[in-house]
Amino acid sequence: MPRPLPLFTKALTDSWRSTLAWAVGLTGAIMLYLPLYPSIGGSSQMQQMIDALPQGMTKALNYDQIATGPGYTQATLFGLIGFLLMSMASVGWGAAAVGGDEESGLLELTLAHSVTRVQIVLERALALIVRIAILTALVFVLVLVLNGPAQLSIDVGHLAGAVLLFAALALLSGTAALFVGALSGRKVYGVAAGAAVAVLGYVFNAVGRQSPNVDWLLNLSPYHWAYGNSPVANGADWGAVTGLYAISVALIALGAFALQRRDVGV
Repeated sequence: MPRPLPLFTKALTDSWRSTLAWAVGLTGAIMLYLPLYPSIGGSSQMQQMIDALPQGMTKALNYDQIATGPGYTQATLFGLIGFLLMSMASVGWGAAAVGGDEESGLLELTLAHSVTRVQIVLERALALIVRIAILTALVFVLVLVLNGPAQLSIDVGHLAGAVLLFAALALLSGTAALFVGALSGRKVYGVAAGAAVAVLGYVFNAVGRQSPNVDWLLNLSPYHWAYGNSPVANGADWGAVTGLYAISVALIALGAFALQRRDVGV
């Protein structure tokens, strides 16, 4: 009997080294940043440093939140270094899922077997989802372990909601890369699309927070949809959770449709 989900299984086994590498990177970032909070969080020196920074920079980097444990975790991990690492991992995986295989000629070889184009997109999207889930579960566990020793005072329910949004942002960039890779057959276009979603989302949030005159940019920022409510401190916006995952599902469906409708290898 044929193996169930053969493309999904192969995608996971072929990428276990990169998954492990990103897991190590996230672990290192968490262990570097979060244990520092007791020595700097809430101190008068930290507040003086924040006050000395330009207000625009403080808002752009979300440093106006770091006087509390949840705010510090939101700004440094979920909103900056963790967001960067997860976006890079997701975009790379998404762009390689179809576009990378087509550029290397492996996609035509795969299609020569008894698999469909829709099956390729769906199973590789599932592999992307599982890898992101593994990394976000690791983040959840590590933050939970450090919550007490680092004196972060994070509510577990709020942390769970923040992790869901963290995964949703990564998945959005990854599925954008997968869709454009499937549409164009080029990995580089997929990387550009996925990176644009992550970078522009961050930039629109940073600029939109500067002045009421440009706060309309916040409506265009997936980063702000996810983090505008400061979910580590206040809990997730479940409308944003639903919306972000729904867009990713739509991008996967569009990727399957795009690959189904065009010539491969041309």
